[in-house]
Amino acid sequence: MQTPKDEQRTPPTLQELAGRSLLKDKSRAILALEHLPIQLFPPLFMEAFSGGHTEVLKKMVQAWPFTRLPLGALMKKPQLEMIQAALDGLDMLAAQQDRPRRWKLQVLDLRKVHGNFWRMWSGAAVDACSPGVMKERQTVKASPDTGPTLPLKVLVNLRFQQRSLNAFHSFLFHWVDERKGLIQLCCKKLQMCSLPVHTIEKILERLDLDSIQQLDVQCFWRLSTLATFATYWGQMSNLRKLFFSHVYVSAYASQEERDQLMDDITSQFAKMDSLRRLYLDGVFLLEGRLCQVLRLLKTPLETLSITDCLLSDPDWNDLSGSPNLDQLIHLTLWGSKLTSFSPEPLVILLENAAATLETLNLQDCGITNSQLQAILPVLSCCSQLRVLSFNGNDISMSVLSNLLLHTSRLTRLSLEKYPAPLESYDAQGAIHPGRLFQLIDELMATLRDEVETAGAGFVEGSWELLEVVVWSHGRCPLTRGHEEELKIETWSSNGS
Repeated sequence: MQTPKDEQRTPPTLQELAGRSLLKDKSRAILALEHLPIQLFPPLFMEAFSGGHTEVLKKMVQAWPFTRLPLGALMKKPQLEMIQAALDGLDMLAAQQDRPRRWKLQVLDLRKVHGNFWRMWSGAAVDACSPGVMKERQTVKASPDTGPTLPLKVLVNLRFQQRSLNAFHSFLFHWVDERKGLIQLCCKKLQMCSLPVHTIEKILERLDLDSIQQLDVQCFWRLSTLATFATYWGQMSNLRKLFFSHVYVSAYASQEERDQLMDDITSQFAKMDSLRRLYLDGVFLLEGRLCQVLRLLKTPLETLSITDCLLSDPDWNDLSGSPNLDQLIHLTLWGSKLTSFSPEPLVILLENAAATLETLNLQDCGITNSQLQAILPVLSCCSQLRVLSFNGNDISMSVLSNLLLHTSRLTRLSLEKYPAPLESYDAQGAIHPGRLFQLIDELMATLRDEVETAGAGFVEGSWELLEVVVWSHGRCPLTRGHEEELKIETWSSNGS
């Protein structure tokens, strides 16, 4: 049996040896490109890339016989020298009046995706002659009648974590700026953490905003800054995921100014035709306007995540009335304090999404015994639920036991997180380990009795491992010896 080390020592194939031999003579390699069979282009390109043969690489880009060149999949991190060689090849091509007859390139992909393209053509992943591979290869061949179109698309995923651009970003943007009208810079995933606002505006002006599908903004912005930025996200017609956090309101802004800025921000949500996942973290400015935002959306949400946010009474009471939450798959209210709210809106929300909901996270929400009791009947109707998080709430032993009984029939449930029962704390508010694990044993015994009693009422076949994680009152898991999690293995309905 081969080990990973043995596989790494596998001798090179004849094709790889031939490619290396050809690349030893740069002039001969460049001349050979005119008549090189299409199926040899990808493996020779990989050899040229890994060997740092920049001059051959430039010529191969000019003669590339496929519509897409997934260059980013060959790099663990951006390699400026090799990226520059590829872009230089495109520049040399643009300067020519007559394009090479075989050139079909329309998309230069600098993202770390499409690794299958290279594995398929190198034969590393599967038998190179199998019918399935030959069929897949045919799908990526360019049609003889298909020529390149302008502008050329350059695909990137951009992540900015510093206050200044790194070398790769600076080089790429400078290259794009000098070729306006010839290059369409597309970005599917855009993440910004610490960049100055004027830098962000310059970046967005370079991008094809319709190409952005995921936007992640983690900047400590003023409300006025967000209002300016919101005009850009309103132009992102294909945006599917929006995450933003830590926006604060200036103490010097009047109420009239705040209302106007909030109107400018919320109005942009009406332009998001494709938004399916919305994440709000530590954003207090939507207090009193959350339901207004949800009603403006054009499509139902799959994910709604509201973490460490303040919700007003109108927000909470109107939440269940939003038609855009009826198809929720993931609902997270982590850290949003619900202690003083009626449980009824959450009951209605869960009823509406019972057929689709897979994740429910109510961690650190300050949920009380009476609130939890109120949602238990509808919770047991969420038949698709896979992950349930209740840790960080003050729940008694009797209510926690009742919760387990209600969820024991949810056969898809694979991960549950619960707080330590209130009875496991001593007078000083500290966990008493002996008492805690005695209560855990009682809970597990109750759950086993319920499963045995239900018998044929459960889905036939073997059960998946049910992982029950018991958490302390805070966010650190309890430990038992060296274990951080307590696991129980359920059994099939026939008792095997």
